[in-house]
Amino acid sequence: MDDQIVRVVSRIIIPFIQVYGVFVVMHGHLSPGGGFPGGAILGASIILYTLAYGAEAGSQMISHSTSKWLESGAILLFVAVGLVGIAAGQSFLTNQAAGFSMGELGNILSAGFIPIITIAIGVKVASTMITLFHTMVDKEPH
Repeated sequence: MDDQIVRVVSRIIIPFIQVYGVFVVMHGHLSPGGGFPGGAILGASIILYTLAYGAEAGSQMISHSTSKWLESGAILLFVAVGLVGIAAGQSFLTNQAAGFSMGELGNILSAGFIPIITIAIGVKVASTMITLFHTMVDKEPH
């Protein structure tokens, strides 16, 4: 898109969208939200940047290969945290019984491993959206 207004507004609004996306991911265990909606917000901000500034600029921000690595790493983190429960002699994704500190109720560092899982899901959703978008843009006939 070659519209100066869209570029200026995007440059102003994208940092706020990204901060809100991180907030939704980080507070998912305390309030409505979490990894999926926060990741969708973060992924949408990168897609907005790509639409405003072009595919090449979007690829410089987060390349297609970087988003693939993030996608794979996030799911591996999810599985690794889940396997800690099995290693502790409990079931997959066991939280407190696996030895995770539960912290104080209402604090950001509470709920054991749930914030870690929420971050992994947020990264997975955002990187999947970016990967799918890059794939669709690359396949588009010119």
